[in-house]
Amino acid sequence: MGSDDVRDAVLDAARAAFHARGYARTSVKAVAAAAGVAPDVVGKYYQSKDKLFAAAMKLPFDPGSAIPALVAPGLDGMGERLTRVTLETLGDPETRSDLIALARAGASGGKAAAGLKTFVEQDIVDRLAGVIGVPDARLRANLITSYLLGIAINRYVVRLDPIASLSEDEVVRLVAPTVQDWLTPTKPLPGSKSSSADDKGSSSSRRQRKEDPFSALNDWADS
Repeated sequence: MGSDDVRDAVLDAARAAFHARGYARTSVKAVAAAAGVAPDVVGKYYQSKDKLFAAAMKLPFDPGSAIPALVAPGLDGMGERLTRVTLETLGDPETRSDLIALARAGASGGKAAAGLKTFVEQDIVDRLAGVIGVPDARLRANLITSYLLGIAINRYVVRLDPIASLSEDEVVRLVAPTVQDWLTPTKPLPGSKSSSADDKGSSSSRRQRKEDPFSALNDWADS
């Protein structure tokens, strides 16, 4: 097979695996076996599972490089940049269809969105929390991703008007200020503890918190 054929075989195998088993239970080794190539061949094209996922799901960005790029210009205007990249990503029908299929594939054992949980937590929330460097960074990152995904679902999946009929610029103008507030260290979260308590522990310890931000979805799915 030529290099293009190998790449296509890898992406087809990855897409099928992510749909069937979800993100968390799909390994690069398993994708390589399904594609009939060695794992290092997959690594030649996609250096990590999140890069493979981004390519297979046709995401217009790779979280590993996109999040730092979004943050690089600084906190100023970051709310708008995050909002726009979310709308651009889920505004594409094919990408949206693949992600919805993946979420449905992960809804096994009564746990909705299990297939996307690891991807969202490790490759978006944790990466965002690790670079914004503000108090309650992980909580703020979780609020941002939850809010933006909710906006995108209402706009592109549920098609709830008037938000579905607004232009992208209008949605950005309405949504980005709230995202920016959550990114601003001088604006404490409602009901948050004192800044001294917020600053306790490193970012790695925050990532080890036992609270599961997806538990509400799990409880809903089990009911």
